[in-house]
Amino acid sequence: MNEIKKVKNIIIGAGPAGRLAALELGKLEEETVLIEKKYIAGTCLNEGCMVICALTDISRFLRNYKRFNDYGFIKGKVDLDYKKAVEKIKETQEILRKINQMENESVNNEIIYGEAKVEIDENDRIIVKVNDDLLYEAEKLLIATGARPFIPNIKGAEYALTSSDVLKLDELPDKINIVGGGIIANELSNIFSSFGCEVKIIARSKILKDLEDEIKEYVVKKFLNDVEIYEDTEVLEICENSIKTEKGEFEGKTLIATGRIPNSEIVSDIVELNEDNSIKINEFLETSKPNIYSAGDVTGGVNLTPIARKEGITAGRNMAGYLTKLEENIIPQSLTLDMDVSFTHRLKESNENKDLEDIVIPGLAGPHAFWKILSGGTGLAKVSLDKKTGQIDQVSSISPSSIDDTAYLAFLMNINIKKEDFEEFLEIHPSTDAYYKILKLM
Repeated sequence: MNEIKKVKNIIIGAGPAGRLAALELGKLEEETVLIEKKYIAGTCLNEGCMVICALTDISRFLRNYKRFNDYGFIKGKVDLDYKKAVEKIKETQEILRKINQMENESVNNEIIYGEAKVEIDENDRIIVKVNDDLLYEAEKLLIATGARPFIPNIKGAEYALTSSDVLKLDELPDKINIVGGGIIANELSNIFSSFGCEVKIIARSKILKDLEDEIKEYVVKKFLNDVEIYEDTEVLEICENSIKTEKGEFEGKTLIATGRIPNSEIVSDIVELNEDNSIKINEFLETSKPNIYSAGDVTGGVNLTPIARKEGITAGRNMAGYLTKLEENIIPQSLTLDMDVSFTHRLKESNENKDLEDIVIPGLAGPHAFWKILSGGTGLAKVSLDKKTGQIDQVSSISPSSIDDTAYLAFLMNINIKKEDFEEFLEIHPSTDAYYKILKLM
């Protein structure tokens, strides 16, 4: 039997939660081993957010090129080489992985690549085995194994792609049917339609249920206008080159984007799980088993990179003995389309007995929006205010700067900033931030 090496802290999973937890522990001069099955930086860099960003940059260029052609001041034709684009995305990912690895190694963390298994031995020790070869005893263990695409129980689902397969395509399909109505489904629909694919969204209920009505209407009309949308539609069967639904059979490849499920199997017989098989944690990121912590998408809740990072840092501090509670904050979210769509709100239950005033205005004509004035496509902004207190209750924005604008406004909402506080706000001009116009000038 191989010798068991004692380690103070072991983290399994090097996505945003695990990587940031390891970085925090390293900065606190805590011995830490970070174990990753495949690629450092997790779904975000390798299959998720960054892939969407890369492809949306291309999508926006193509849409702008078409717009300028239609206006008549740029002539010519451009062709997309998808295979070459994927090649360059992968080159960029490799650079970012190296940066992420160097960050962790700079605080003396050890990074091991391989598949980990966890068991509790007869002496109640936490034993971690890597590649059936390396054996460790962990004083503290963090499970940050993330989540994977959920595959619904549909006949023929094995023929479908998922968001994890986008960079595996050798060529773009002529037709693609995207099953799902959430953010990922709509982001991919926008991308593939701009690349010249014939796209259908097929949703079991409504699409984009997190968006306010005005914002959803704008998104569908301005950004998804080349996409056929089938709401309240059941999928009956997925075939190799078509999909059968209650509203007919549609030709094309199928991509499933119906949410994500936690990768909790590694400790499913050791710690308590929630009903959705996510790992159950308390406010200190502790599981039901002493000295085992968990953070990120594997714990369920809102699957967002910033949430995973925050949970990872908090878990790292707690593992090091610096008791830190995970505070519940207002969470900004976004949808990456031809323009960014961002939104945030206070807890819905806090809206009871409030008298809210809604203010909606068109987006402003600043950077990256000027040439959209002619088509009436500068975006939209909405702010909901508590008439009694002046407190900002909910905001949504469609604009080139909405991601940054909404993130900072969510922070201000967390510290209970009010409309009257914006009287002294000095904005930058030109800007596409419509929030300041509503809160300061209206």
